[in-house]
Amino acid sequence: MPDQLEPFIGRWTIRRDIFDLDSNWTGRFEGVGLFEPRGTGLSYIEEGELRFAGLPSFKATRAYHWYAEEPYIIVEFEDGRFFHRFDPRQSTTQASHFCDPDTYDVRYVFDLPKSWRAEWRVEGPRKDYRMVTNYTR
Repeated sequence: MPDQLEPFIGRWTIRRDIFDLDSNWTGRFEGVGLFEPRGTGLSYIEEGELRFAGLPSFKATRAYHWYAEEPYIIVEFEDGRFFHRFDPRQSTTQASHFCDPDTYDVRYVFDLPKSWRAEWRVEGPRKDYRMVTNYTR
């Protein structure tokens, strides 16, 4: 297993706060995420409950594939499409993904092996939100 992937292997407790800047809606996801070795990379799946203010909660899942391409970590969607890449050697790093017409910018903050955070800013004609996810062990 490539060194840059090792600190992520295992189970994480997740808390994600979502802030829609157009509607002022807020949401929270609470659940678990699991990184498991798969070939030369990691498979990632998260499961939990998503709640938006004033609405019933519902189960939510997402999955990605991570692999190393020295010195980066490459993140792919579950179907193998490229999502973004980042440099895990830094305690804070950034990445972007353009999905026409929307832009997804992320800032990662690492305090491995015990915690890390992903701060997303998503903008587009019909999207304008922030999402902060805390991963802890």
